Amino acid sequence: MKALKWLAAIAVGAIVLYAGWIGIALYRLPSVSELADRKMNLTIQVKDWQGKLHPFVVGPRNPWWTPSKSIPSEMEWAVIVAEDANFYRHEGVDVKAIKNAIKYDLEKKRFARGASTITQQTAKNLFLSRKKTVTRKIEEIYLAKRMEQELTKGRILELYLNIVELGPMVHGIGHGASYYFDKPASSLTPRECAFLTAMLPGPQKVYNPYRHMDRVLKRSDMVLRLLREKGVLTEAEYRQALAETPDISGMQRKVDRTFAGKVRNFFKNLFGF
Repeated sequence: MKALKWLAAIAVGAIVLYAGWIGIALYRLPSVSELADRKMNLTIQVKDWQGKLHPFVVGPRNPWWTPSKSIPSEMEWAVIVAEDANFYRHEGVDVKAIKNAIKYDLEKKRFARGASTITQQTAKNLFLSRKKTVTRKIEEIYLAKRMEQELTKGRILELYLNIVELGPMVHGIGHGASYYFDKPASSLTPRECAFLTAMLPGPQKVYNPYRHMDRVLKRSDMVLRLLREKGVLTEAEYRQALAETPDISGMQRKVDRTFAGKVRNFFKNLFGF
């Protein structure tokens, strides 16, 4: 009996200490109110595919920055239907999605599904690490709630679409549109919008179009179907988008140049010329 009391006391003490740690962590989180200023420029750190950190500017000083007025509505709706169907109904956190994710994670006995909303993903990309821990998840939820209080949904979408990863050091749809299609984001077709959206869960490996074009096209078909069901696309627009084959020659040229450069460096190092 005495041992049980000791165990209970230890458990309570651990909970109190962890609650205190969480309180301190939340207190130290940055303010989100400045994000409401569309002229704001914020420098964050992003990792390349080799794990090295690089400074990245979020705001108009970034040459690839795409303001809301230049983002096609199909692009906005594509990420909503694919990533966060309840975006315009929740206040930063989708409670039902979190419950389903917790149930799924318990079944898998690992953090297999995050159920993050677009707002949570934006908060994570701007301020937090990618570590899958309970503390980071709590911080993410807290920041998301604050962002929903301080920012409009349109501003959150604008930030999200300008920082998402779409390739090797390719962040934001402005850079993504240029990298893959050699055009500005404002000129993206519905198929191209769906194509970029399809890559979001894993542009480096699972949905890397250079390695798995079939997967990207299949998922982009799904995104187009959801856009049709949502009424974003008419039946004619949907059929036209399905018939379109994304022209990623822009990306292929960059890959070819990169490969040629590696070959040149190989022989230079090998023969010393």
